[in-house]
Amino acid sequence: MKHISILIPRGAAALGCIEGAYRMFTQCNDFLVRRDKPALFNVQMVGISEEGQVYDKAFTVRPDTVVSEVPKTDLIIIPAVNGVMEEVIDINKDFLPWIRGQHGKGAEVASLCVGAFLLASTGLLKGRRIATHWLSVNDFRRMFPEVNLVSDQIITDEQGIYSSGGANSFWNLLLHIVEKYTDREMAIMCAKYFAIEIDRNSQSAFLMFKGQKEHDDDPIRAIQTFIEENYQEKITVDQLTAQFAISRRSLERRFKKATCNTVSEYIQRVKVEAAKKGFETSRKNITEIMYDVGYSDNKAFRTVFKKTTGLSPVEYRNKYNKTAIMME
Repeated sequence: MKHISILIPRGAAALGCIEGAYRMFTQCNDFLVRRDKPALFNVQMVGISEEGQVYDKAFTVRPDTVVSEVPKTDLIIIPAVNGVMEEVIDINKDFLPWIRGQHGKGAEVASLCVGAFLLASTGLLKGRRIATHWLSVNDFRRMFPEVNLVSDQIITDEQGIYSSGGANSFWNLLLHIVEKYTDREMAIMCAKYFAIEIDRNSQSAFLMFKGQKEHDDDPIRAIQTFIEENYQEKITVDQLTAQFAISRRSLERRFKKATCNTVSEYIQRVKVEAAKKGFETSRKNITEIMYDVGYSDNKAFRTVFKKTTGLSPVEYRNKYNKTAIMME
């Protein structure tokens, strides 16, 4: 059997990730038994201590066992954890050597949503890609600059190290693991049972660009503000260098360091975010929205929009603005 260890973290954690992982693998066992096959998964809740953890002020989850009593496991699932991440990692630091040790023995490890912060703290992500909730990417990059964060991905699979993107995308990762451990037919069965859209691989359409301003470079922050307040205009890097009296080379270097984006990328993302809001809330057509955010080249606008969101302007509007569709 495959031994699966679902961690029960101290502090605040997403109960849905814990319960969802437990249900996925136990339901898979049920489907196997109905096929006259043996159950495949031995699922355990594993804590640092035997103490039950209270989540959402109402639900107590008691571990089946503790890490010191699990000599060997096949898959460790790290659920989403909430709070100030430095503090969350500190109160759960006793998990980290156990995870590293189990991985050294051949165990695979999966982080769900912002459980990626705990996974990154183990030091196992060197040279690997990781996904997390899009809302936490700035904090993650600040804390783990050496890790290859892929903010647009729903799931990653890096030689036995798995991760999922934001919120309910953890279901897609669980389906991916089920398919690897069983077969495609079982994954489809579970997808239908839990009503999950199988093979969804991008969270780009859900991203809300907030601008990366948690840095100490005041002139760069002023440039960011200017871009955000003037996205309707055609803004160029040369214009910014002249207006803010900074050399192009210095601007590009400092801007990238502060925001993790080039100046051009930042301008594009601000304009696309404004376009997204236009598609969501207005009845304007694509050309009108394009002009509203400072684009005059239809092809360029569509290309940048799809690259950023994973959807064409029409697909995005149809997904998030039912009123506009009804008016056509």
